Amino acid sequence: MLRLLLLLMVCLTKGNEDTLQVMQDEEFSKLLKEEPIVVALFCTDKNAETCEEFESELASVREDFIDMMQGDGWFVKLVNSNLVSQYSPKSDVPVTVMFRRELPVLYDGPANGDVMLETFMRYKEPGVKELTDSTFEHLTQAASGATTGDWLVLFYSDDCEQCARMTAVLETVACKHRGRSNVAKVNKQTHGEKTGRRFELGIDNKPQLIFFRLQKMYTFTLDQYDVATLDSFVSGFYKNMPSKPVPVPKTPFDDLVQMCVDYMKEYPVLVGCGVAVPVILILLFIWLVRGEGEERLKKKKKKKSKENKDK
Repeated sequence: MLRLLLLLMVCLTKGNEDTLQVMQDEEFSKLLKEEPIVVALFCTDKNAETCEEFESELASVREDFIDMMQGDGWFVKLVNSNLVSQYSPKSDVPVTVMFRRELPVLYDGPANGDVMLETFMRYKEPGVKELTDSTFEHLTQAASGATTGDWLVLFYSDDCEQCARMTAVLETVACKHRGRSNVAKVNKQTHGEKTGRRFELGIDNKPQLIFFRLQKMYTFTLDQYDVATLDSFVSGFYKNMPSKPVPVPKTPFDDLVQMCVDYMKEYPVLVGCGVAVPVILILLFIWLVRGEGEERLKKKKKKKSKENKDK
């Protein structure tokens, strides 16, 4: 039903080739679930003039893009949308996002139709790989030789909101560096917990980025997670960060020790209580046993004293 309605609206507005169909957030969210390819232009009242340039260029390549995608593709515009913060840390400029089966990737180039079309075609396939404990070393070869190339890896947890908002940024960096560097992510809370402990990342819910290159690792320590900053980091800025040798996977015993250390750091009070309770119980048991022993000894002394008096 939504698809038919949108087709009708596009036909009615087709006379104006320089504009895109304007949508509200709720309507847009439904469209993402139904269509495999959607290109969205997010604008605000403050950047309306610049937005018109991007809108005109996007409208000029709309038909060519849809033809190249064999009929799949929607171009829409959202104004003052609350959704833009989920895809880009910047909202002071027009934000163009291409969704591939709901997976977003950012266009960070100029308002040029030819460049946009070429970029969209290069970005049409997902770029970020999902790694687990069983696949991390096999695919990255981080400690054994790095013959698969350089790797930028995000270590995240399910309750990390900042990590979720980095999806589009990571996809963009992955697509920009496709064929030169790899971009991946590891859930250190579930299927990548051993890998997270291998690099001693703790169990907090902050995003942690590490760049692996030639058996060395460089930790990203900046507070900016936009495309330009991560692109610069992968392209060479990593050299300004301290490097460390990539550690080999931990033995089961070392992994258990590291897990205990992580929990002690993250939950010191809880761990302290967990240690204190059995200690208190042991001391209480000793006190009770000792009390009973002293009571028996007193009774024996009284009994002996009484026997001596009777004699």
